[in-house]
Amino acid sequence: MARPRRSDDTRQLLVEEGAAGFLANGYHGTGIKQILDKVGVPKGSFYNYFDSKESFGRAIIDHHSLCVQRNLTEAFGAATDPVSGLRAFFGRLMDDFVEAEFTGGCLIANLGGELEGSEVLRESLSAAWGAWRDRVAEQVKAAQRQGQIRSDIDAVDLADLLLESWEGAVIKMKIDRTLDPLRKCLDRLLGDYFRP
Repeated sequence: MARPRRSDDTRQLLVEEGAAGFLANGYHGTGIKQILDKVGVPKGSFYNYFDSKESFGRAIIDHHSLCVQRNLTEAFGAATDPVSGLRAFFGRLMDDFVEAEFTGGCLIANLGGELEGSEVLRESLSAAWGAWRDRVAEQVKAAQRQGQIRSDIDAVDLADLLLESWEGAVIKMKIDRTLDPLRKCLDRLLGDYFRP
């Protein structure tokens, strides 16, 4: 006989399935019922885990942000130098895009373009973006100290430029179904403009 799920396990499964749904279909295109059906949770039970779809969305954004932070830590920790760590992180994202056949993109950017009416979700997205940017800025600052990246521009400004350019390149990648825009983004910034 299967063991009953613990409440926190079910909540985590809902968040993970919701993240996949939001990435594939957007916030408004993903129904709570379809998530509940995939996880095998009765519809009335949703409110045992979340107050609303908006609080569900906040939990998904927080989950996604933690996953990004974990991936940054792994990529940076395994690298021999800061720029290699940045390239490794973005390289992992590119591998994920290929595996997904250039669909989906970035959950933060996708939701950011869709959720202009929710202040709660806007704040969650802003916090997730800020956490991502701050970690990239730390890596840029380390590269500046080692003379790998120019130091005449603030590390936070360079991190913003890198992530904002990357997100634009992700849109172009989805349109053209190729990694070329992402490679150009990294080569033009990390391999040229950012160099001392």
